[in-house]
Amino acid sequence: MTQLQIFLDIATEAALAAGVVLQGYLGKLEDTVIEKGRPGDLVTAADKASEAVVLEILHRHFPQHSILAEESGKIGNQNNEFLWAIDPLDGTTNFAHQYPFFAVSIGLLINGTPQVGVIYDPLHNELFRAAAGLGATRNRRPIKVSETNDLGKSLLVTGFAYDRRETSDNNYAEFCHLTHLTQGVRRSGSASIDLAHVACGRVDGYWERGLSPWDIAAGIILLQEAGGKVTAYDNSPLQIDSGRLLGTNGYIHDILSHELTQVPPLSSWK
Repeated sequence: MTQLQIFLDIATEAALAAGVVLQGYLGKLEDTVIEKGRPGDLVTAADKASEAVVLEILHRHFPQHSILAEESGKIGNQNNEFLWAIDPLDGTTNFAHQYPFFAVSIGLLINGTPQVGVIYDPLHNELFRAAAGLGATRNRRPIKVSETNDLGKSLLVTGFAYDRRETSDNNYAEFCHLTHLTQGVRRSGSASIDLAHVACGRVDGYWERGLSPWDIAAGIILLQEAGGKVTAYDNSPLQIDSGRLLGTNGYIHDILSHELTQVPPLSSWK
């Protein structure tokens, strides 16, 4: 068994265990939902309990590895060769409202590059897994991106950052622009699920700003191993801490990148 396969299997163990925790909390949060600072940026008891399970499993198997987790922050040397990027509940607002789009996302960066990823959607019992060179799967079966090669025939997905009320750089113009050019743009509220859905061909492309490494580390390798492409908006190599990501099936990547860089500001719309 290769080292990456071992990492993938342990990440899977952690994601499945965390999923059980989330299922136990769903619909039972009561007064445990709080805002972390910005309107709509929520944390719940479920986030914390799910993350605790993931951390325990990773620490037990890989005590020398470092971690970047949404709730616990930085654990260990962030320049470690092995860095786990963890979102224990991606889609907290959805979860708090019992809206059925949320997931556990666990990615492993090796020397700064996503190499292993597991995304588990416990409500729909969908387990997405990938590791560099080992392919991508949904519930242990291989997946691949769509073959849509016309932006006008594509279905896209996006999201909006928590600071959208505070900045004009809020993705609204991009959303409107691309809604006019495609068959539609969806918004699930979970970046990891969005990337997983591009990887398995349900949608053809995804872009978003305001992202953190724990939102996307697992999804990046999943999409790449499914045959897709991930870059910055302008088609340059992605910097995982830049906050912006464009991920597609590859066929519409160049044209979608071009459109994103050409979007006029909302103030010019009539």
